[in-house]
Formats: sequence, C-alpha cells, structure tokens
Amino acid sequence: MTHDKTPPASALSGIAIPDSQLARDVTQLIRDTEGELLFNHSTRVYLWGALLGKRRNVAFDPELLYVAAMFHDIGLTPVYRDSQLRFEVDGANAARDFLRSRHIADADIEKVWTAVALHTTPGIPEHMHAEIALLQAGAGMDVAGRGFEQFTDAQRAAVVDAYPRGADFAGRMIDAFYEGLKHRPGTTFGTFNDDFLAYKDPGFVRVDLCSIMLNSNWQPDSAHCTHSAAGHGGASCA
Repeated sequence: MTHDKTPPASALSGIAIPDSQLARDVTQLIRDTEGELLFNHSTRVYLWGALLGKRRNVAFDPELLYVAAMFHDIGLTPVYRDSQLRFEVDGANAARDFLRSRHIADADIEKVWTAVALHTTPGIPEHMHAEIALLQAGAGMDVAGRGFEQFTDAQRAAVVDAYPRGADFAGRMIDAFYEGLKHRPGTTFGTFNDDFLAYKDPGFVRVDLCSIMLNSNWQPDSAHCTHSAAGHGGASCA
C-alpha cells in the first residue's frame, strides 16, 4: 500500500501538496497506475522542486509543478511504456491528455509537457520556465542527490518520512528504468538513459554518433577521409 502522510508544513517552509480538484485527480490517477516506488518518488520530486523554488525566491505554479512531477516517470509503467517513443515523451503526452480533458489553458499544458519531456535532458531546463527547471532539479535531487546540501536536515527527514525511499531505492529505480526501456533501446540515444541498459545488460551496445556519421549516406564525403586510430578516433580528410 502506498504510504501517504502530509509532511509537517513547519519543516517544509509552508510547502504542501496542492489540494485542488485537479491535484486530487492526478494523485488518484498516479496512485492507480504506479507502484509505491514511483508514486513516492514522484511526490518527493514535487516537494524538492517546490522547496528549491521557495529557497530561490522563484515564482512558480505549484499545481502545474505537481502535475508535471506526478507524470514525469509514468512512461516507465506497463500501461504507458508500450510505445517506441522516449519514455519522457510518453509521460508528457499522458500529462497533456489529462490536462486537456480538464480544459486547462494551452500555455500551461505546454509548460507541463515540456517539463516532463526534458526532465532527463541536462543543461536546458534550468534556462526555461520555473516549472520546467524545478521539475528537473527535484528529480535530480531525488535520484542522484544533486543539490542535497541545499536542503536542511529537517526538510530531508520530513519529506522522506512522509514518502519513504525504502530499501535499495537506487537499485529498484535502476530496475524500473530498465524494464521501461529495454524494448526500445534506440530511444536512449543522446541521454543518460542508456546507462541503465548498459548496467543491466552486458550485451547492450551504445549508439556511437561518430560511427553513424562516418557510415552515413554521405559516404562520398568519406572517400577522401581516413579514420585515425590515434587520439580520439578522429578522421583526417584530404
């Protein structure tokens, strides 16, 4: 059964789970779709992101951030992972469909879609709308401890007490990613998601963009090039 306990507002600087009808609906949907691992992870991601937003004095919409956080990993679940799209896009599309069915403004839907779609793409979300940046920051904190020192001991304890990580959180998250990605390895190209496949599957071969370029349909270009085995495997052209 999913553990669900509201963290004390005093420990979280007044941050709380949104209590609108929209938020309650998304909570129920994700609770019905995800197991305890991903449900608790997604809720913590919201709380970390919201806490960072308050710490940085950034204006954001808690409801939109909550929806994005709750949908951000739904593309790894059995119900939503049967496509050949990136799992992030599956989640973004599911969030968009959910919000459209509630007649949410297109601009807000676009923020949520982008936040979910880009949450595993480093170096870009932090320069976009607050909800997009905070979702990635919250996910990074919960999965890899990025920004760990920006939270007080009391904040970390309150969040994890309310939504526990459980034993071997990292190992179980790696398994969840692997199960959600193993049938569509090509979608991990260009992201760190191929790390999960490489870790779990000794036979997994990463896509190499240099090899793709050197063996592309532009092969006439390489007729005048020799692939060097020295250095970083660069090509020298006449």
